[in-house]
Parts: sequence; structure tokens; C-alpha cells
Amino acid sequence: MTASDQKVSTGTSLYELPELVQPFIIEGCYAGAIQGGKIQTGEAGFFDVFTPITGKKIAKIGIASEDQLQHIIDQAQQSFRYWRRIPAPKRGELVLEVANLVRKYKDQLAHLITLEMGKVLSEAEGEVQEWIDMCDFAVGLSRQLYGLTIASERPQHRLMEQWHPLGVVGVITAFNFPMAVWAWNAMIALVCGNTLVWKPSEKTPLCALACHSILLQALEKFPAWSSFSAGLSAVVIGDGALGRSIALNGRVPLVSATGSVEMGRSVAKNVATRLGRSLLELGGNNAMVITPSADLSLAIRAVVFSAVGTSGQRCTSLRRLFVHESQIIAVMDALKNVYRQIKIGNPLDGNTLVGPLIDEGAWLMMHETLQTVLQAGAEKICGGDRIQPESVGDLDFTHGCYVTPAIVKIEPNVTALADETFAPLLYVISYKKLEDAVRWNNQVSQGLSSAIFTNDVREAEFFMSSCGADTGLVNVNIGTSGAEIGGAFGGEKDTGGGRESGSDAWKSYMRRATNTINYGLDLPLAQGIKFDF
Repeated sequence: MTASDQKVSTGTSLYELPELVQPFIIEGCYAGAIQGGKIQTGEAGFFDVFTPITGKKIAKIGIASEDQLQHIIDQAQQSFRYWRRIPAPKRGELVLEVANLVRKYKDQLAHLITLEMGKVLSEAEGEVQEWIDMCDFAVGLSRQLYGLTIASERPQHRLMEQWHPLGVVGVITAFNFPMAVWAWNAMIALVCGNTLVWKPSEKTPLCALACHSILLQALEKFPAWSSFSAGLSAVVIGDGALGRSIALNGRVPLVSATGSVEMGRSVAKNVATRLGRSLLELGGNNAMVITPSADLSLAIRAVVFSAVGTSGQRCTSLRRLFVHESQIIAVMDALKNVYRQIKIGNPLDGNTLVGPLIDEGAWLMMHETLQTVLQAGAEKICGGDRIQPESVGDLDFTHGCYVTPAIVKIEPNVTALADETFAPLLYVISYKKLEDAVRWNNQVSQGLSSAIFTNDVREAEFFMSSCGADTGLVNVNIGTSGAEIGGAFGGEKDTGGGRESGSDAWKSYMRRATNTINYGLDLPLAQGIKFDF
């Protein structure tokens, strides 16, 4: 067994933070600004971090100042000038080393995700595996940053495309996938020759410190890069004001932002004022269609994971379920039966399927939305209540936000259907014609993920066609949630139009140069233009 294959203990206490984050403590407070191995106290104050599992404080962390951010961007820009010269396959070796370390620390990383974000441990382990998968993809990509050779209309000329690194990439991430989304961006950005400045969600800063620690350990394997490697990656902790500063900074050519539609609009507007690039992964108001020919055993399993996985706090979570009128009774009965069996509680318990919501605000939003739709005539089928799991040993869950996933039967014209509620709240709508279900699917402003369950090839092809679902992810006989890293991830309309992860998403992190090479003795002009003198 190699060192990279060995597991690292997570410790014995729920509240014990992993060794990965310990180097970043200054006088009892975690650093608010870190670049390479240089840690700095937050010059703009500090805040407390709480675990959603019990509501207990687990850390105090600094807030980076505007001056600290500007200095970090300066250093990242300087390091970029050297990093872009390193051949892409050599940059891939760094990402390979990251993958080895993530495998080694997988248990520790998953425990930290669950502690700080609240998703059940199996999902947290899946998130860490996603980081590993992303590394493997990026390492292969490091030898496949292909351009094109293009036929020229002029004799003894050749057209070609090259792809070059952009520079400093700003990454702004959300709380629900505190490691995976950064990995989507960072692993590809590094292979493409860019440097990184990361502002994580204020709700999950410790996960960001752990990720940075992994990258620092990987860089120790490359002492030849020590003169510039300190500026390859940085973490800055702060609120929306710090994100706004990144978006407005002209030395950051690309800002990749994941979060709410409101946040994305702000980022896009600020980046656009300086004609920079933004890569946006925003809200999703996702839908599934169950047709008369659907395999209901598959469909029900997909509905439940899509609707309640991560306590309904995925951007791909299922919000709207369109069921053919011939199947509505069977589907509702099956869902009620499964929802009654879902174990809600401590996310570190292997039998738990639904952990806590991230905080009190998430519960209030779910509760208020549920009351609004009920007043509009919807029928609550089950769930939607705040509960208190029984204490386990010294773990008291009183201050965690634990809720029962809710199902509501509703008409397609209720205004609230247009809004995304980041909680396990599922709307069920009956339909007669598939065209109606597709139209209702498309009438919301978000456009991330949609799915259809059918054994009719015509229905499946129609749903995937240009006349079908208008989302970036369109699935047949699988749910809306749980995308693989090999395909480009992202959505249309208010979801932002960005694409991360697989396929050719790497092109977002590079600039294209079209080259024309004349290897002849004449100078003909394109389009037959004559300009002799």
C-alpha cells in the first residue's frame, strides 16, 4: 500500500476539526487570507462558524480586507507569468498529486463537509470522490488542450487556433458543495495555466482551508517551482462585498461564481462593466415528468433522491413533478409511503437520509413558502414540519434545523412555482398531454435540469429535442440530480449559461488565438482584395 492509499483518521469527536486546517490558526482564530503557505489574520474582523448538526460554534475565522485582497491578486498575477510557461502536462502532474492526497484524506474531508454543511456522510463522501474524479479528468485534459488547423483560401497559407491561459481566475462558491465546485474550477484552471483566488461561502470557510491545505501539500512535491508557487492559489474569507471586489477587479479576467440568481446578476453586471468574463452557475427550479409508460419503481427512487438529497439544497434538486393523470394516484401513494420511512437526523449516522438545513433562514424560507402556496389553494400531502431528533449521547440537536420533506399537490398556474425554494419542498402537478408538461417545465425563468421517465422513444426524443426541455441538463429515466463530471455542467436562462466540469468546459478558462501563417513568397489578401502599389 502506498502512502497516498492510506486513510487518515478523522478523530473521535464530532467537533474535532481535521489536522488539515490546523496550520491556519493564528492566536486562536483561523486566518482570513491565505496565499500559498502565508497566512494572515483577517484585517476586516472575524465571525463564528457553527455546525448545522447541533448549532454549536466550531470555529472563529477572520475576514479579509480589501487591501489584503488586492495584494493577493497582485501576487497571483505575478505567479501567473511563470506558471503559464510550465508545460500543461507538467501542470497536470500537480493535479495528479492533489488526487493522491485527496484519496489519502478522503474520510477527513468528508467528515468536515458533513460537520460544516450538514449533508449526510455518504453524500459528503460522494462529493470528495467528485473532486478525485475531477482531478483524473484534468490530468488527462493536460495532454488534450487541442486547437484546430483550418483550410485557408489563400495559397501557401495555413490557419490554426491555439488556446492560451487567461491569468488570475476568481472563484466564488456556495455552501452546498463546498469542495466539489471549487475542484471543478480549480483543477481545470490550474491545468490550463491559470492562478486562483477563491472566495468560499461564509457558511463553509473551513472546507476551503482544508482544500487549500491539500494543494499546499501537493506543491511540496515540486520544489523547482518554489520561486513562484506561493501565488498559484489563495483563499480569501469574506462576505458579498469581497466577492464584488473580485468581480470589479480588471486583473481577474474570469470570475466563476456559483450561487443564487441575485448574486449572479450582481457578479455579471460588475464583471461586464470592465468587459471581463463571467462563468455563472446559478439557481435551478428543476422538473421531472412521469409519463403513462414510465417504470414507476425507477421513477419513485429518482424522485426521492432528487427531492430530498442534501435536504433539498442542491441546485439540481427536484422542485416540480409533473405526473400524467393516469399515474397520479399510484405516484402519490408511493411517495407518501417512502417519505414516511425516511430517517431524518444526525447526518453522521449511516442510516440517516436527510440531515439538517444549513441554518434558520433556510427553514423560515421553506415555512413561509409552504404557507403561501397553501393559502393559494394547494394541498399539503405530507411533511413540512420542524422536528427535533432525539439526542445521541452528548449530541443535542435542539438548535439544528431539521425538517420533514414536504409534498404539495398544486395547480400549474400558482405563482410560487416560478420561485426556487432551497429546501425539500416538492410540488406535484397532474397533466394530460406531454406538450403541456413540457410547456410548464419551460415557463420558469431558471433552466438547469429536467428529466422524463418514459419507455416511449418518441416521448424521450421529443423531450430532448429543440422543441422539448429548455434546460442545460436533460435526462431520460434518471433524476434531475447527480450529474457525472464527464459532461459539461450548467444551465440556461437565469441559471446563467455557464458550463463547468467535463466536455469542452476547459475553453472557458483559456483565451483563443487564431493564427495565420504565410509560408509562400507572395502576399495575397483574403476575399480576393487587390491592394497593389
